[in-house]
Amino acid sequence: MRWLIYLASLGLMLALVAVGGALYGFYKFGRDLPDYKYLATYQPPVVTRVHAADGRLLAEYARERRVFVPVKAMPRRVIKAFLAAEDKTFYSHFGLDLTGLARAVVTNLSQMGTGKRPVGASTITQQVAKNFLLSNEVSIARKAKEAILALRIERALSKDRILELYLNQIYLGKRSYGVAAAALNYFDKSLDSLTIAEAAYLAALAKGPSNYHPIRRYDAAIARRNWVLGQMARNQFITTAEAAAAKKAPLIATGRTISDLARADYFAEEVRRELMDRFGENIVYGGGLSVHTTLDSRLQNLAETALRSGLERYDRRHGWRGPIARLDPVTGWQSRLATLRRPVGAPAAWRLALVTDASESALTVGFADGQAGRIPKAQLTWARAWRKGQKRGPKVKRADQVIKPGDVVWVEAVTETAKGAPVPPGVFALRQIPDVDGGIIALDPHTGRVLAMSGGYAAARSSFNRATQARRQPGSAFKPFVYLAGLEAGFTPATRILDAPFVLDQGPGRKKWKPANYTKKFYGPTPMRIGLEKSRNLMTVRLASNIGMRRVREIAKRFHIDDRLPLQLSMALGAGETDLQRLTAAYAMLVNGGREITPSLIDRVQDRNGVTVYRHDRRPCEGCLVAAWAGGLPPEPPDVRRQIANPANVYQVVSMLRGVVTRGTGRRIAKIGKPLAGKTGTSNDSVDTWFIGFAPDLAVGVFVGFDKPRSLGPFDSGSNVAAPVFKTFMEGALADRPAVPFRRPSGVRLVRINPRTGQLADANDRGAIIEAFIPGTEPVGESPVIGGGVPTTVSEAVAAGASGLY
Repeated sequence: MRWLIYLASLGLMLALVAVGGALYGFYKFGRDLPDYKYLATYQPPVVTRVHAADGRLLAEYARERRVFVPVKAMPRRVIKAFLAAEDKTFYSHFGLDLTGLARAVVTNLSQMGTGKRPVGASTITQQVAKNFLLSNEVSIARKAKEAILALRIERALSKDRILELYLNQIYLGKRSYGVAAAALNYFDKSLDSLTIAEAAYLAALAKGPSNYHPIRRYDAAIARRNWVLGQMARNQFITTAEAAAAKKAPLIATGRTISDLARADYFAEEVRRELMDRFGENIVYGGGLSVHTTLDSRLQNLAETALRSGLERYDRRHGWRGPIARLDPVTGWQSRLATLRRPVGAPAAWRLALVTDASESALTVGFADGQAGRIPKAQLTWARAWRKGQKRGPKVKRADQVIKPGDVVWVEAVTETAKGAPVPPGVFALRQIPDVDGGIIALDPHTGRVLAMSGGYAAARSSFNRATQARRQPGSAFKPFVYLAGLEAGFTPATRILDAPFVLDQGPGRKKWKPANYTKKFYGPTPMRIGLEKSRNLMTVRLASNIGMRRVREIAKRFHIDDRLPLQLSMALGAGETDLQRLTAAYAMLVNGGREITPSLIDRVQDRNGVTVYRHDRRPCEGCLVAAWAGGLPPEPPDVRRQIANPANVYQVVSMLRGVVTRGTGRRIAKIGKPLAGKTGTSNDSVDTWFIGFAPDLAVGVFVGFDKPRSLGPFDSGSNVAAPVFKTFMEGALADRPAVPFRRPSGVRLVRINPRTGQLADANDRGAIIEAFIPGTEPVGESPVIGGGVPTTVSEAVAAGASGLY
């Protein structure tokens, strides 16, 4: 009895010590713990997705690639797999697994001195406490804090909420945060499509993703997956037969593949910048936004192809700049070619090759993988030696004339000749990454929605967007707005302007300003229409001088080309600066009847809950709900676009720009066979080249120039550098569209005139054209010539409405 009393007293004392120790532990480690209550409303960072207008995925932005899935929407097999692997008594314990904890203590004591990592016994609740509120430090203090927080979390949150946080937060490798992202990144499947074996493998990764890599550590991954399957069977989550069948399944991690991905690097970056400005970095990279953009995937592909081919065409026209590198073609060249750094920016279809032999008729090339091919002389005729001053060497008469054995070059497989005849395998063409660059943009002229955009040959080579960030001189592409200012001042397309020498004295010690036509000729009194069609500089300067540069500046500001255009006559010839997006939008405002639009890349943005937080189209439409017009005609939202120019005057400019394509500097475009209008642009010394044009429902702009401004060449202009890019794009864009005529507004009268004289045409005048006039302004007899009173000094120019030097 005495011993029993002694043992009972000892047990009581030990219990009191244990309770006291526990209370002390709660006091010591329970102070200043992180606030766990926010977990009740916590929303983990999720991926922001950007989609093209047709629904194709364009880009994803995230620090942690996570797809949040509510626990109630998760398949039971996925939940059971993680419970079997991590915490099979999760739904029955109070936050701590005392049995597992005791087992871990015994195991760790037996492993003392062996150097092995201590075994844990953390429940899922404890892992939530560690992942959200604590660090990964291995210490008794951290485990004590983890346990205290687990007890508190269990009292504050439901079991389902704790499990939801865990399954959406846990890192499972391959940049996968949460089980839904892991299912995509490992198996390219949604959670409800996973097999039992695949769900078990994801649960196995919770122990340590790098330890069970599906390729590098395949055997360990299979062993851990099969252990999870055994645990699932032992806990009756699946049957023994299901477990046995799943264990026989191979582990095939296909990785995520997006077959229907839209590619538009420059466009996507513009969207990202706009999102950052509007919502901030934290929301963009963790808010789970769903962004619906204006991008048309088909037009985007056409735009990138047209720009690339146009830049390559110009580059080849100016000769061969030399090989990428030189290697000894005798021995060991294959391994050196394989390790050679691949220059960025080349298309995926291009390959690096070494010229191993050269003859008069062809070059023999070899590849790092041991394959060989040949480049026939017909594919080398463009490769004339490049020389300074935009000059080229002699014509290529032999294949070995420019390129020698040992040269490392870009090549592309050739499958057919220029006439479409098939070519045998092993034939390649010489390629070269262009030194020149440019941009292209296509937008809806009625809404301003940007349908396609490419800011350069390759975003990998340069992220600088030449469609939105490059401010360059538009040259003659600005002239339509000078002529619009003239029409608003009371002139007509038939008004004759003197095409003759124009000299302006800029003051003592300064050269006289003497603008000239591209042809260096003078054509006398000429109708205004011809001045725009033929891009006559002297007529444009005289018109600007007559109406005053303040009118021109006001037009430039109204159409958002340049808000502060200098009051200098040279600005009428496009000596100012603007960017491709602004100028293309200005042309779009011509074809839409003079209504103001703002280029837009984003239609709508929704938050993670599907609530629209941004919409570009803010037009009020009370009856636009389907229930309001079901069974009847859909309502028409109001047109809230601001009218910034007289539709009749604007149509007159469109008509003249139509003449640019049919008879003027843009004649190459007419071969498309659809109603088109536009204008070429070339700055001084051919530094910047442009073509901006439109169909009735599509506006497109093209710019080509060197990033570090220099001449493209003495014979290069907007008509043979930029216009072919526009033509290539429009041929594809309009191929399946009907030929829609340009829309004529009310208040315009069509009259037959002689385009050379601007007078009314008679019945026998075969060269007559249809001209647009505002009623009452039709020509009567011979019209006066605009040309008298031209300023010859700066002071006279100021009096005419200009200022500064010219």
